[in-house]
Amino acid sequence: MSIEVVDWSPDWAAQFDEVAAVLREAVAGIPGARVEHVGSTSVPGLAAKPVLDIDVIVDEAHLPSAVAALERVGYVHRGDLGVAGREAFRAPEDRPRRNVYACAAGTTNVRNHIAVRDVLRRRDDLRDAYAAVKTALAADPDMDIDTYLAGKSAVLQEALAASGEFTDAELRAIHRLNDPAA
Repeated sequence: MSIEVVDWSPDWAAQFDEVAAVLREAVAGIPGARVEHVGSTSVPGLAAKPVLDIDVIVDEAHLPSAVAALERVGYVHRGDLGVAGREAFRAPEDRPRRNVYACAAGTTNVRNHIAVRDVLRRRDDLRDAYAAVKTALAADPDMDIDTYLAGKSAVLQEALAASGEFTDAELRAIHRLNDPAA
């Protein structure tokens, strides 16, 4: 299986806006719910797999309500896929390609997504280093997703450290999640 990484596209922001409008309407009755464009497609200028990553963030107590709300608009609940406080969904249609998660606010996972996005948006050097690593990994036609994730881990650790928002223990835990051999 190969990994496809393409140049950044301004279409991704418009695609996110369309999907987010539906998601925001779905969770409108949940206090404090918000919809965030995260992942590489959310960073202008960053090469990425052409798949949007979207976090629907709610207080932990409202996570079951968020799951039900997304199911009502056609998303198929896939469980937490091994990440506590994050529920994964399959979209009701194929376009745009996307990963949608209902996430408990304040978790390391959510903070990780937001911090990486924000740092890469303001640090061209880290954005460009991340793009170079991703592009080089994806150039290997035999690349598998686990090796790809592990190969990106060092640059992601730099971005997380630059955010100043994580303890050393949290950084180690994130590193182990992305690169189990670490």
